[in-house]
Amino acid sequence: MMKHLFNAKPLPAVLFTVLLDSLGFGILIPVIPHLLANPLSPLYLLPPDTPASYGYTLLGILAAVFPLCIFFAAPILGELSDRYGRKKLWALTLLSASFGYALFAIGVAVKSILMLFVARAIAGIAGGSISIAQAAIADVTKPEERAQSFGLIGAMFGVGFIVGPFLGGVLSDSSYVSWFTASTPFWVAAAVSFINLLVLLILAPETHRVERTDAPIDWVRSIRNIIRAFEMRELMPLYLTNFIYFFGFTFYMTFFGVFLIDRFQFTQGAIGNFFAYVGIWIIITQAVVTRLVARRFSEKQVLRVSIFAAAGALLVFFFVTEWWQLLFVAPFFAVANGLTFANMTGLISRSAGAAIQGEVLGLNASVQSLAQVFPALLSGIVAAGTTPETPVLVASLFMCTAAIFFTLHLLRQKKNP
Repeated sequence: MMKHLFNAKPLPAVLFTVLLDSLGFGILIPVIPHLLANPLSPLYLLPPDTPASYGYTLLGILAAVFPLCIFFAAPILGELSDRYGRKKLWALTLLSASFGYALFAIGVAVKSILMLFVARAIAGIAGGSISIAQAAIADVTKPEERAQSFGLIGAMFGVGFIVGPFLGGVLSDSSYVSWFTASTPFWVAAAVSFINLLVLLILAPETHRVERTDAPIDWVRSIRNIIRAFEMRELMPLYLTNFIYFFGFTFYMTFFGVFLIDRFQFTQGAIGNFFAYVGIWIIITQAVVTRLVARRFSEKQVLRVSIFAAAGALLVFFFVTEWWQLLFVAPFFAVANGLTFANMTGLISRSAGAAIQGEVLGLNASVQSLAQVFPALLSGIVAAGTTPETPVLVASLFMCTAAIFFTLHLLRQKKNP
């Protein structure tokens, strides 16, 4: 009965696999900052006399490896999913993700920094699967409904961000269970990815059937696609807005955990609880707010407001002085950020033809990934040279720049339709 239900309605199966994928990723969020950026934590992997600035820089480099690999992998995976179907490619990425998480767990256990980098590279290649998920959603939804459907992807990530970070904080704390260590969350993430693979193979249908082709793979397609993206008259302003926005968002994601540790002395459990709280608001946004807003406003109308709102909420984060104040700011940031993600993806998808959804959304994932590489590197350098709180301020400034650019783009469109 359940298999028949999922085969009859592809969307639930796709969303369920996205949920498990985000759960595996969310488990890691509260743990990684303590591994390299908190010398006072029992989870710290570096020698005790290591300067904090070195740990910040190393954290930035490690954070950059993941999106760098997505940058090269996403367009290839998207194109291959157009050629061979979504399911096979998605299954391969889930298997790779499971192996990457397991390797990271071993690296943490033996304190091998090199192994951590290799593991994150493997996970980054697997992370290109988001373009496949988005293409599968586009396969089974009408153009005018895609913003709402992409909002459901965000809702599934929100569920993963509620349960995942909470589990990560608990699973890495030996006070709960004596054999819990810093490696435990990564072993669990590996298991979740493998379970996700089984769910995909058993329940999820193929949403895009095409004839196989033996055309050679362009291994530098990501670079060619970036060049092409900025040559596409209709999509270039959207890609550039997304690039600038994710440039700022990466400053936030890379060092917000360290910000919480430095300013409020958050443990991994406290970080997990905070991100779980943010995840609740992400769900509310993507499952409820996005749908309600989509009924009354177009993607362009929403983005004119949501990008500015996200930048403003991040700026307020920088100035909070008590931890409980975060609880009042987080909902505004989650709502603004969720609306931006869903409507930007929906607008890009609507602007592309049905036959190239995988390619265009893979290109979009590459734009986002490239936008995350340099800020991850720079955030470590900025934090090492100033304070671990400064990247949050820089994040707000870049998001504000994205909002201004998008507004100017709309004005140009109105002037020259």
